[in-house]
Amino acid sequence: MQETTNQEAPKMSQAEEEELELSHTDKLVGVFSEPGNTFAKMATVGPKTTDWIIPILVVIVVAILSNIVMMSNPVIKLSIMEKQMTQIEKQFDDAVAKGQMTEAQKEEQMDTIRDRMDQGMTANLIFTILGIVIFTFISFFVVSGVFYLFTKLALHGTGTYKEAMSAYGLSHYILVIQVIVMVILALTMNKFFSAVSVAEFMDVDKSTIAGFLLNKVDIFSIWFYAIVSIGFAKMFKSENTGKYFVMIFGIWIGFGLIMFLLAQALPFLKWFGF
Repeated sequence: MQETTNQEAPKMSQAEEEELELSHTDKLVGVFSEPGNTFAKMATVGPKTTDWIIPILVVIVVAILSNIVMMSNPVIKLSIMEKQMTQIEKQFDDAVAKGQMTEAQKEEQMDTIRDRMDQGMTANLIFTILGIVIFTFISFFVVSGVFYLFTKLALHGTGTYKEAMSAYGLSHYILVIQVIVMVILALTMNKFFSAVSVAEFMDVDKSTIAGFLLNKVDIFSIWFYAIVSIGFAKMFKSENTGKYFVMIFGIWIGFGLIMFLLAQALPFLKWFGF
């Protein structure tokens, strides 16, 4: 007698689905307390738009508020101006060394730029806010796509772009904590912080290879990408989390190194933070 086998996985009952279903608050807490279990449950139930849209919006709001708070502090505002002026002065020094301008012309240009910066701080804040909104959304979709492609092509993961967006998006709650800590440090130390890295605390020049490497030594960035790695492994139903750690951290450091080297050849990229 011929046996009939059923290779299909049994469907979950409604009670089992309700047990696995997590509210967004549960997911938020789970990212910090038990990320592996949280993402595993999300993978079983399926991704939701709220998994990424809410964290991204929270990051944007917190980033905007942090900029307003820091720019309201005159000492921090002055430190930002001085850092920008230092970069501009380096470019002018190169021009003087090459005979493209005199020292007197350099000083005149520096004074003019300083006056314009001081008068245009409010307008700069508006452009900064718009930049935060646009850049956050664009970078989210692009980075999610890059991680997704590497997951599918290199690791042969089972999942969709929506899973990638959920894994990457929900992890952004770590960045919310990072921004809050940056504001606290800035107000405490009267200094603008763009990260919580060793390079920021030591005021190391990030245009050097040592500065690039020290800028990667940031507990919040490492924590963030660790959660992203766990999220992708669970959302793409992999038992081997280690290979996702290698992939995510490899892309993070590798892409950063590529942009660092490009910035050495194309100095205008430094204005975009590379």
